[in-house]
Amino acid sequence: MTDAESTTGSRLKNWISQFKKRFKHEPKDKEQLVHLLQDAKKRALMDSEALTMIEGVLQVAELQVRDIMIPRAQMVVVGRDDTLGTVLDIAIESAHSRFPVIGDDRSEVVGIMLAKDLLHYCGSKDNQQFNMRDVLRAAVFVPESKRLNVLLKDFRANRNHIAIVVDEYGAAAGLVTIEDVLEQIVGEIEDEHDFDEGTCILKRNEQEFTAKAHTTIADFNDYFNADLDDSDYDTIGGLVTNTLGHLPKRGEQLDIDHFQFSVVRADSRKIHLLNIRLLTEASKKTAQEE
Repeated sequence: MTDAESTTGSRLKNWISQFKKRFKHEPKDKEQLVHLLQDAKKRALMDSEALTMIEGVLQVAELQVRDIMIPRAQMVVVGRDDTLGTVLDIAIESAHSRFPVIGDDRSEVVGIMLAKDLLHYCGSKDNQQFNMRDVLRAAVFVPESKRLNVLLKDFRANRNHIAIVVDEYGAAAGLVTIEDVLEQIVGEIEDEHDFDEGTCILKRNEQEFTAKAHTTIADFNDYFNADLDDSDYDTIGGLVTNTLGHLPKRGEQLDIDHFQFSVVRADSRKIHLLNIRLLTEASKKTAQEE
């Protein structure tokens, strides 16, 4: 045996010994497994993105639909008896591709409308012949307690992208999309409705704005000529989270100074997107009374 072969054999035995020693005790629970994965990341066996995705997969099995759903009050809906003009205005304003169709109120969802089904009526002579019932598709209903890993499996098997979440009485409590579930695993998914990467605050109208949660408080203050305190937190998301005292869920609101913040997009780790409404003295008084 040559010196090189001897050295190689010695290194191999040493590596095998270290491997056996490191994995002698298998993880007994999910917490130990996470610690093992974090240790693997520290030793550069995987990168941060891979670790985040694996942790997301583990969390999905523990989360329920109620944890990530868009609340009923925040749903963008169209009415069963709406005219084509009304429906088109809602579709254009929201830029969504799927809409719950409601009956008498938001708790009664009678189906789903796809924006692409409206193309047939645009620019044609059939504008006056539009009837929502002609484009209505069946809705998928799921309970609030359904686990996300099971829901994702159902989405993939049935090729659905949206489901209506119902409460114990069968009334619509909110909605959830396949994108919402996937974002729990891979983080925020930018889509065609998101604004430019270099833009942190988007003006919707004179009173309403949308801001990315990582917008710095300094930039926020410059944009709105505001004076929010940035001594403890760097970002708007951090300010909102710490003011509430917990990681907010989608749909949660709070008032800071003369701004009302609404969580638009969040996962189990952080806030991603916030809606901002400028509060007048009258609206501030109304919010306080509520």
